[in-house]
Amino acid sequence: MTDYHINIFYSEEDDGYIADIPDLEHCSAFGDTPAQALRELEIAREAWLAAARDAGRPIPEPKYLPLLYQTVR
Repeated sequence: MTDYHINIFYSEEDDGYIADIPDLEHCSAFGDTPAQALRELEIAREAWLAAARDAGRPIPEPKYLPLLYQTVR
């Protein structure tokens, strides 16, 4: 398995950074800095994957590519 794409963006509404993995539904995290949001997301990703395995749910393959990468190919 390769790594999942990660988005990190600033949210004015939350006054901080949000990191998410589009391929893992509802897998996101918050941080005061991009680095903190990424660290929190790494924890959330492991918890998401462990919960899916424990529940016998399928683990999605990485598929998401931002538009930028789709047009460069």
